[in-house]
Amino acid sequence: MHRDQLSQNGHDFIDDAYISSLINNTKEDGQRVREVIAKSKEKTPLSVEDTAVLLAAESPELVEEIFAAARQLKCDVYGNRIVLFAPLYIGNYCVNDCAYCSFRRSNPDALRRTLNQDELVNQVETLQDKGHKRLILVFGEHPRYDASFIADTVKSVYSVKKEHGEIRRVNINAAPLDFAGYRKVQKAGIGTYQIFMETYHHSTYRKMHPADTFKGDYLWRLDGLNRAFEAGCDDVGIGALFGLYDWRFDVLGLVTHSLFLQDRYGVGPHTISFPRLRPAHGIEMQNDYMVNDYDFKRLVAILRLAVPYTGMILTAREKPALRHEIMGFGVSQIDAGSRIELGGYTEAGDAQTQVAENEQFELGDLRSLDVVMRQLLDDGYLPSFCTACYRVGRTGEHFMEFAIPGFIERFCTPNGLLTLTEYLYDYASDETQAAGERLIENELHKIHDEHMKDRVRQRIEQIKKSDKRDFYF
Repeated sequence: MHRDQLSQNGHDFIDDAYISSLINNTKEDGQRVREVIAKSKEKTPLSVEDTAVLLAAESPELVEEIFAAARQLKCDVYGNRIVLFAPLYIGNYCVNDCAYCSFRRSNPDALRRTLNQDELVNQVETLQDKGHKRLILVFGEHPRYDASFIADTVKSVYSVKKEHGEIRRVNINAAPLDFAGYRKVQKAGIGTYQIFMETYHHSTYRKMHPADTFKGDYLWRLDGLNRAFEAGCDDVGIGALFGLYDWRFDVLGLVTHSLFLQDRYGVGPHTISFPRLRPAHGIEMQNDYMVNDYDFKRLVAILRLAVPYTGMILTAREKPALRHEIMGFGVSQIDAGSRIELGGYTEAGDAQTQVAENEQFELGDLRSLDVVMRQLLDDGYLPSFCTACYRVGRTGEHFMEFAIPGFIERFCTPNGLLTLTEYLYDYASDETQAAGERLIENELHKIHDEHMKDRVRQRIEQIKKSDKRDFYF
């Protein structure tokens, strides 16, 4: 690998022995658990040691206190807003041979494909027709998907406009780049650049990612977001694939990574993802680390307390009932109406079946965006497609300047209401529109600033009665 192109902070900061010692030697202590919970309620990021205290809590009453604290912290920081997005798979050629992935190079059953320009436009138009405004583009790790290709794809997605439809934010899930690569994709107007370590445990990482592959270089991947920051990308996401190793280790790995970025670059990751391992076509794995639903709820709640201002993404890998239950534990973003087959939005549509040989893994939630929106509304959540912060420069350290004091609430609820109104009057079913109108009225009553409330009402009426869209504060 290009070890001469590591960042100025390019060293391995994950200490397996120390993390394992915390897991093995931190015993359940109710008083310490409550002290850590109290610290989290002050919206103070938790140390790795504090997080280990919460992980050691096994008794049902302590776990319930952790769940309750996570619910309250989510409410305090994010209110009742849930941001929605959709994944769009661009190409699945890959030079890696990851043990858990259907796109691995040695899988003869995978149907290899890269969307051409017409196919890309058709996918984006179909997503717009459903009401989506935010996408994450997913690329295999392959020389054909270099920084120039990613940047050109981003520009193409932004250029597609159909009636009231447009994509206002494009995030990226792709291979780590060098400095020049990050600068190129940043100029294309990307949002978050997301890189998953999959697992932070070194020997498991080596087992899952053969040494003769790009992804087999642990340090190059770990350093990937350092290079992104130093190249000018101040909006990054991290994640782990739970089920490859002890879930407690990877929770501590994520917290370690978040604290490292905060310490070195003044801002931590914008998002953390925590998908669980799912069945994948052509993949047979013997695994002793699958995470059950109860422990999955624990890890979500503990991450929420550990990283109070970091967005948390719950994906459609999970089944609807569990997504519904776990939403309140700290989740701030979900995907909905997702298809992860190449070309799936036009070729599979809303079908409740999946084309296994054409997707990376099996999804658990195939509900349409409208159905998910209606459930969110019925549950009292404010579904949001807002992209305002990114478009006016409230990212990186600037975002934290607004978010940490809580001032972001002045923007997020009004902007969320405006994007919800767009969805309701451009795309929603009658039932969803009625549920949304009820929620909007309830939310308007909660806005104490009468001037802001009047401005939001005026813009809502403009959306209803004209072709004007994309209002934001």
